[in-house]
Amino acid sequence: MKVDEKCDVYSFGVLTLEIIMGRHPGDFISALLSPSSSSTSLPMSQHTILKDVLDQCIPPPEHRVASGVVYIARLAFACLCADPQSRPTMKQVASDLSIQWPPLSKPFSRIELKDVLLPRNSTG
Repeated sequence: MKVDEKCDVYSFGVLTLEIIMGRHPGDFISALLSPSSSSTSLPMSQHTILKDVLDQCIPPPEHRVASGVVYIARLAFACLCADPQSRPTMKQVASDLSIQWPPLSKPFSRIELKDVLLPRNSTG
């Protein structure tokens, strides 16, 4: 494994998910991003509602905060891409964090994990 900036990007994604989930996301990441995983073999799948994997000690976000949580989750998953060259740079991450978050396409309570998992070559 080559240690470079892309390792830091991956670590940023892990840390970001840990913050919004309230626990280390190690097994969750492995299971969710595994190409051999299926909804029948996982307690959680890409159809799991995002709010169900967030820290349950905190009330679900509302309004603009909900848009921000979805946007941040999407960015975190982009940082976890298996191919390091497909991950954003930290400069892109910083730039993405400084822009206005787009409105949600559906109510927060219906956002599924597949809605925040991006195609592997896109960050936003």
